[in-house]
Amino acid sequence: MENAVFLAFILMLSIFLGFELINKVPATLHTPLMSGSNAISGITLVGALTSAGAEHSTLATILGTVAVAMATINVIGGYMVTDRMLAMFKKKGGAK
Repeated sequence: MENAVFLAFILMLSIFLGFELINKVPATLHTPLMSGSNAISGITLVGALTSAGAEHSTLATILGTVAVAMATINVIGGYMVTDRMLAMFKKKGGAK
């Protein structure tokens, strides 16, 4: 029970800290931070694949599979948003 309270405290603290940090980031840094978070999500995807493929209990396999799906959506969506943001800075055709 003590472990669950400790983990809930860590979760609440990380949510608060993440919210405060993201609100203080200037708009010009969002694209580089998005790319960095995509790299972290790629690492998460590898961990989720390892968890889903390991021969643990059925619940662990189901949770690993859900983690693979969520991490994949996060990685693909993050790269799509980053690509779209970078396209805004490209010059339109014809002008040199």
